[in-house]
Amino acid sequence: MEDDVQGAVTVELVDADATRAFGRALAARLRAGDLVMLTGDLGAGKTTLTQGIGAGLGVRGQVASPTFVIARVHPSLSDGPALVHVDAYRLGTLDEVDALDLDASLEESVTVVEWGQGLVESIAGARLEITLERPRGASESGGSDFLENAEVGVRSVTVTAHGERWAGLDVVALASGGAAAGPGSVG
Repeated sequence: MEDDVQGAVTVELVDADATRAFGRALAARLRAGDLVMLTGDLGAGKTTLTQGIGAGLGVRGQVASPTFVIARVHPSLSDGPALVHVDAYRLGTLDEVDALDLDASLEESVTVVEWGQGLVESIAGARLEITLERPRGASESGGSDFLENAEVGVRSVTVTAHGERWAGLDVVALASGGAAAGPGSVG
């Protein structure tokens, strides 16, 4: 597996709508076989970003956190790739990840894994690792209204690209809604 880091870029997204728009723009660059790992605290916007990716890919079904079912497959409504959305929060070992058989569906789908750091890197050397953070004070320790206000507030999004597949990815253009390149293309 390749692990050639292409670079890391951080952008700020003003709210949940901007996070979804970023996901839609990113979806224009995704193709079957791509792995996207999402990391961030509770309420940081991992599922919100995945909703945007799902909308951009044109998949069936509401994209919601798969916390209790671990993984959901959203088939394409067109001839594009399906979206496999995984929540690895409750998975503690590589054996549990292997039991999901993600590598079997990887080539036919776009796979987005929340909480997958340290567990899924080995299934695809070329991948995007996206870390979402909310400003200090806007975390689950900030009070009971934190999750109720998940739609508002700035998110800091750091995208680290691994592998030649992602050479030239313009994260800043994605954050400003740029989706000039067609599906599956980069840059």
